[in-house]
Amino acid sequence: MKTAKEEARELLEKLPDDASLDDIQYHIYVCQKIQKGSDAAERGEVISQQEAERRMTRWLEK
Repeated sequence: MKTAKEEARELLEKLPDDASLDDIQYHIYVCQKIQKGSDAAERGEVISQQEAERRMTRWLEK
């Protein structure tokens, strides 16, 4: 497993040289969200598409 520092280095290498700090921050944020989602899926902490639609319908009715 890579360390956070290694992952940050790899991300920085993939970005263009003129990437702004906002660009870097955004890409780190997206990577974190993807990792959190993957971790949750591995733990079985996900809901079905059907359940998501049911919840959204309830939220939108209010």
